[in-house]
Amino acid sequence: MSDVAYDPWSPAFVADPYPAFARLRAERPVFFHEPTGQWVITRYEDVSALLRDRRLGRTYLHVGSHEEFGREPEAEFLKPFWDLIRAGMLDVEPPTHTRLRRLVSKAFTARMVEGLRPMVRGLAEELAGAFVARGGGDLLAEVAEPLPVNVIAEMLGVPVADRHLLRPWSADICGMFELNPSEEAQRTAVRASVEFSGYLRELARARRSEPRDDLISALAQVVDEGDRLTEDELVGTCVLLLNAGHEATVNTTGNGWWSLFRNPGELARIRADRSLIPSAVEELMRYDTSAPMFERWVLEDIEVGGVEIPRGSEVALQFASANRDPAVFADPDRFDAGRDPNPHITFGLGIHYCLGAPLARIELTESYGALLRLAPDLKLVSEPEWKPGFVLRGLRSLHVEP
Repeated sequence: MSDVAYDPWSPAFVADPYPAFARLRAERPVFFHEPTGQWVITRYEDVSALLRDRRLGRTYLHVGSHEEFGREPEAEFLKPFWDLIRAGMLDVEPPTHTRLRRLVSKAFTARMVEGLRPMVRGLAEELAGAFVARGGGDLLAEVAEPLPVNVIAEMLGVPVADRHLLRPWSADICGMFELNPSEEAQRTAVRASVEFSGYLRELARARRSEPRDDLISALAQVVDEGDRLTEDELVGTCVLLLNAGHEATVNTTGNGWWSLFRNPGELARIRADRSLIPSAVEELMRYDTSAPMFERWVLEDIEVGGVEIPRGSEVALQFASANRDPAVFADPDRFDAGRDPNPHITFGLGIHYCLGAPLARIELTESYGALLRLAPDLKLVSEPEWKPGFVLRGLRSLHVEP
């Protein structure tokens, strides 16, 4: 195994982790990685089972302290960040998670999300049309990033004049989710947390007193059996929706177009038959996953693939590896725009399954559809470079021309 390098900080690994994952699935599907202090899990069967296993959690603080789990207490300066994150549902477990998801789901309904499709389509066509008229450029900065930010801002009810603030706040906060973030990244995330939560708190108070037809107003008004979201929970939910719904969608757009350019036969197939776009989007999410790894804490001793993993351990569930597992996907390293079935786990499984998955699918389908209609001969100008992060994996830029 000396030639298999699981190194999430290596640019070469970030650019193409799949050969290493193939060897790991075959030879060491469960192993302890000393540099990160995590148990790395690579097979689909194991990853999918652990996502549903209630002996694991996104946090352990509902069952024990940092000290009881052999962890250092969080630095005091990080309190604003963790207060914000734990006010949403991402890093909490039942019964708190159950309550928050129930309340948020009453406002963030399937009908509301589907009702956004005409707005998403119009915005995607506007961005793609302007991009084509300019003769191309950086598709990430000019199409992929503005679309989800503006969709989520419109959905939440953030005024147009303030929307330029959202992307920097989101990127700075998400820097904390990389492996072993630097102190500078941590302090940047804290500053963004304070600024973003302060802004949303003011907006939520305005919507409580004067509701509008937006999600912040709906969240502020939602009541279930006398229960309602606190102001902290409302703010934490809005931040989660932006961060989770923005970073992954931007990276999926860039990673996906890069995959298409590297598979010209399948790109030509989609151009000839745009009814393939929905299944192609599913395949793009499987083939080069933008959120390739999710972590869980082990709350009780478990056994995975014959390996004992003790309580207090952290596991790194490798979604990108699971999505290329030949035990589940025929010819997994081949991009197939019409792949069916395609049981990828890009949105997770179990109680933490991505609440925003339907909205992400709409945004991606409309974005690819608009560019394929308005720029049917879109061409790559230069080979892209990958950003250094692995947990949120994406390109720095993607320069193309129509």
